[in-house]
Amino acid sequence: MRLDLRLIAEMIPEGARVLDIGCGDGALMAHLAAEKNVDARGIEIDMREATEAVAQGLAVIHGDADNDLAFYPDGAFDYVVLSRTLQAVEKPREVLRQMLRIGQHAIVSFPNFGHWEVRWKLLLGGRMPDTETWSRPWYETPNIHPCTILDFFALAEMEGYVIERWLAVDERGLKAPWKRSVRLANLFGQQALFQLRRK
Repeated sequence: MRLDLRLIAEMIPEGARVLDIGCGDGALMAHLAAEKNVDARGIEIDMREATEAVAQGLAVIHGDADNDLAFYPDGAFDYVVLSRTLQAVEKPREVLRQMLRIGQHAIVSFPNFGHWEVRWKLLLGGRMPDTETWSRPWYETPNIHPCTILDFFALAEMEGYVIERWLAVDERGLKAPWKRSVRLANLFGQQALFQLRRK
């Protein structure tokens, strides 16, 4: 499993009801069901990946986070997960609102556009950078709303969300030791994970 998915799995308790938005082939769902007896459901925009997940016996539907979350009832899940997808949705604020309407907690992971390597490559080369996390050229990436850790903190404050937990990590799984300094985490964390709830 991808690093951020392993870290997300650690945040979800035994027996929780989970909706995984942008679940891909269902790797996180399968892990949670096997290891934590979680009732996991998924939604995936890529039909091939959704079909692959269903073929494994997972409860996944083909759908779009920007449009289909409105059909879920209030409070249907304990945790709603959005892993490395926030930057690719058309309406990130609305997706977060829907996540916290249908779930008690939201867990979001995203690549941090504020990382020093991204800044350095953009400054020196003047072109959109390719890194381990941002691994595609700009014309092939699904990312339409790249953000930084500082951006996400500001958005959560503006929307009135409580940040229950957050961390910054690199691609090798080392957690950034800058928990007391959001600015240092923003500079050195390649990706971020946030757990949110409504006030």
